[in-house]
Amino acid sequence: MARVLDEDELIEHWTLVGDELDLLTGRTGPSKLGLALWLKFFIMKGCFPAGRSELPDEAVGWVASQVKVPASDLGLFDWEGRTAERARKTVRTFLGFRECSVAGAEKLTTWLADEVCSRERHAQRVREALLARLREEQIEQPSRIRLGRMIGSALRQSEETLTAKVSSRLHDEVTARMWSMIAAAGDDPGVPPGEGPDGWQGAADGSDPGEVPGPEVWAVIRSDPGNVSLNTCKSERRKLDWIRAVGLPAGLFADIAPKIVAGWRARVAVESPSHLRNDHPADGRWTLMAAYLHCREREITDGLVELLPRDLIRASIRARAVAASTAWRVPACNSSIAARRSSRRPGVASRSASASAETQSSSGIECTTVLSVALRLSR
Repeated sequence: MARVLDEDELIEHWTLVGDELDLLTGRTGPSKLGLALWLKFFIMKGCFPAGRSELPDEAVGWVASQVKVPASDLGLFDWEGRTAERARKTVRTFLGFRECSVAGAEKLTTWLADEVCSRERHAQRVREALLARLREEQIEQPSRIRLGRMIGSALRQSEETLTAKVSSRLHDEVTARMWSMIAAAGDDPGVPPGEGPDGWQGAADGSDPGEVPGPEVWAVIRSDPGNVSLNTCKSERRKLDWIRAVGLPAGLFADIAPKIVAGWRARVAVESPSHLRNDHPADGRWTLMAAYLHCREREITDGLVELLPRDLIRASIRARAVAASTAWRVPACNSSIAARRSSRRPGVASRSASASAETQSSSGIECTTVLSVALRLSR
């Protein structure tokens, strides 16, 4: 249902003043009313109405009262004939606008691809930028279909330019490593974190993960971390090793808008490996995968920064609990009895002391392991 215009809007947008009234001199009836409405509509929208339905009834009545023509006469106005064409030309000349030619559309599309689509991929925002440019250049707004084609063409041009720029920065060795991740990867994402092939496990131990291919690696990199635990930290660290082993160059996306990179990452997140292999040109595939790995490296690093303190706290609490339980098993009142028994059987005493020391020291192993993962992460 169309919104009803209030009096303030009618006064602001639909009131004829000064030279606008002079433009209507010599015209009568439907021609006068139609020209007046087209003039005010063009000033507000930058284009002509496609039909009567685009003109609010309140606006028609308001303008009709100003030009002294019955509002019902608009039904007799010629929307497509020679009179309508002369009226359009009169409005364009009066306002200093021109029609959008083929050459003008190509120039606008190029500008849109270079200046807007290189930073913004949302179609509605790109459309708003194009409409603002049309008004700035005093060019009549094309039809909706033509506008859509211009926006689509600009988005494609920008995508091709950006992907070619990014892929040109990737060496053949880097693209080969990325291809090895998806070459044999299946479309089933149900591989739990940390259950990749044994060869890839060496990445967390300091070996080169790039030397050990595995189709499950891509699925593991895309998986979310599990519950907070030492194994989760190890699994996330392993993912980080695999990503860094690809060897993405520093500053790969330095001159690419962050929202563009985030958009590429989101596209890869919902695409299966077979689509990455078959549905993209080479430049597009390498750019999308590089953007995804770039973002995942940051995400995993941030996740580890959050996981490690929690693991340290849990390990510390567990260590204190083990120490407390050990002290509880040997009450102070029986210390003298234990000492006499130890003096009689030295071998048993030494084994008991060794076991106690091992129990207390084992509680610190988990803390040490977590700290080692943190040190490797900072490298």
